[in-house]
Amino acid sequence: MIRFAGIQFSVHPLFVIIMLASVLTGRFLELIALFGIVFVHELGHVAAARWFGIPVVSVTLLPFGGNAVMEDNGNVTAGKEIIIALAGPFQNLVLIGITLLLHQSAVWEGAFPVYFIECNILIALFNLLPILPLDGGKISQALCSLSLSYHSTILWCTRVSVLFSVLVIIYAVGPWLVGGALQLNLLLIGSFLLYSNLTDYRNVHYRFLRFLMNRDQSFSQHLIQGSLVQPIIAEPSKPLDRILRLLRREKYHFIYVMNHKGEIMAVVPEQKVIASYLTGRLDH
Repeated sequence: MIRFAGIQFSVHPLFVIIMLASVLTGRFLELIALFGIVFVHELGHVAAARWFGIPVVSVTLLPFGGNAVMEDNGNVTAGKEIIIALAGPFQNLVLIGITLLLHQSAVWEGAFPVYFIECNILIALFNLLPILPLDGGKISQALCSLSLSYHSTILWCTRVSVLFSVLVIIYAVGPWLVGGALQLNLLLIGSFLLYSNLTDYRNVHYRFLRFLMNRDQSFSQHLIQGSLVQPIIAEPSKPLDRILRLLRREKYHFIYVMNHKGEIMAVVPEQKVIASYLTGRLDH
């Protein structure tokens, strides 16, 4: 575990297991190359986040990429999240370009540059799968948040991630079931992704609460930008949590409370409903 420029860098135990396996199989040089590729991939995320002024707390390196944890203070828009996610695979493209240039200049020859390029392609493409916390999963989640409520977004994106994690495991085990070789590395990665997403699925409620607690910052931004208000229609008897589950990530809401005759009884700003929900008061 190393702290540099205010960011805590660490290596996930899964990466350590693969490192030990590579030493035993005599492929340590390939592992060093993989480690370097993953590190540069994550630096892309860090650079993009800092460009937008978003603090990065920690970076955990994994065999297929990593997980950069950023401070979520409510100002990370879907567009910023997509750019930050794409910055990782973009770094892989840069590495491929540099390798091709060195190879064509006869500076770096042999079979290793081919392996290096293949690793970059594999890591970039794998990270674009729609599985959280991969880059593709973050991009899918950001795009979904533009048309769905935040609660529906995290719920369904996590469900899709669980499904695709299972498919990765099946793909790893499939050849072994028909007499082929077991893809152990891919099995370990798929198992990690499945465990991670099952944990996130169980914690959807707490992730949603964190979203609600950061809405004050979002309100200030919408006020400064003069954003249009997104109305939510609700009956007086509708539970607060069901109303709040309709909140959109990049919208500010007024809740219009209407009776059975369609008459407006009250217009309540979202922060008042959130405050009532978080404090347990039901006098909305």
